[in-house]
Amino acid sequence: MDVLRLTLRQLQIFMAVARTGSTASAAEAIALSQSATSSAINELERLLSLRLFDRTGRRLLLNDNGRALLPRAQALLEGAVDVERMGLAPEEQLQMLRIGASTTLGNHVLPRLLAEYLGDRHAKAASWHARLAVNNSAEICARVAAFELDIGLIEGPSHEPALEVNPWLRDELVLVASPLHATVQSAKGSGRPLSVDELRKAVWLVREQGSGTREASDAAVLPHLGGYQRSIELGSSEAIRSAAALGLGIASLSRFVIDDYVRDGRLIVLDSAMPHTERQCYWVVHRDKHFTPALKAFVTLLESSAKV
Repeated sequence: MDVLRLTLRQLQIFMAVARTGSTASAAEAIALSQSATSSAINELERLLSLRLFDRTGRRLLLNDNGRALLPRAQALLEGAVDVERMGLAPEEQLQMLRIGASTTLGNHVLPRLLAEYLGDRHAKAASWHARLAVNNSAEICARVAAFELDIGLIEGPSHEPALEVNPWLRDELVLVASPLHATVQSAKGSGRPLSVDELRKAVWLVREQGSGTREASDAAVLPHLGGYQRSIELGSSEAIRSAAALGLGIASLSRFVIDDYVRDGRLIVLDSAMPHTERQCYWVVHRDKHFTPALKAFVTLLESSAKV
């Protein structure tokens, strides 16, 4: 058997530097001095006879060698954690699953999935824990690509080449407004759908750039409107929903977000000249991700939920 020259601690330090982009930030994150962190990276590069980072000022950016090492280091460290847990009692053998979800899915779909995942459906669920991060789709994809999250649930396609992208649920985007909105009242009084010209002149409530909802809404709406003449940008679909219910403007939102508000009359789905819009939701993992039993079980749940 070959004698191992590198250590798991060196790989931990490598992962921390890759994540933070500097030895100073990595040292703070892992409670080590900056000099010891720098020495560990230099020694690792010497042992491998490879440069792992490009140095740009005080920044350390992964080069091709570093990117190739990243998934291997992650898998080795996860395996080491599993080995350490073997000595624990069965009820203490914890598997942590780090799930990222775009805002709409994280707030309106994932809670139900987590209830099933951690509930009676899975016999071993008592030994699994989940940590959830909710952000826009672009940020979730970036964190999955950096191995900061095990899996991501996103609205719309991913543009990260390091990710494996799998179709999941389908969602519907609908135009909504308060039933008391002036433009809605005008169209209702004449018994006709809203025209493209009326929609063009309305105030639009939109998400920030990078949001899956914003990307899908822009793709559906802008070819017809030619642009938003007046708009208010908000950081979440829930904020847009509340603003629309107060009559501040028109919005294009997911069915997952607006169904409760439509049922109780605070919002109405607009009859308009705009076409019906559906979008595909996806689950994403890194192409080199090691699938733990916890991750495998969660993916199985995702695939079964898509068939319901």
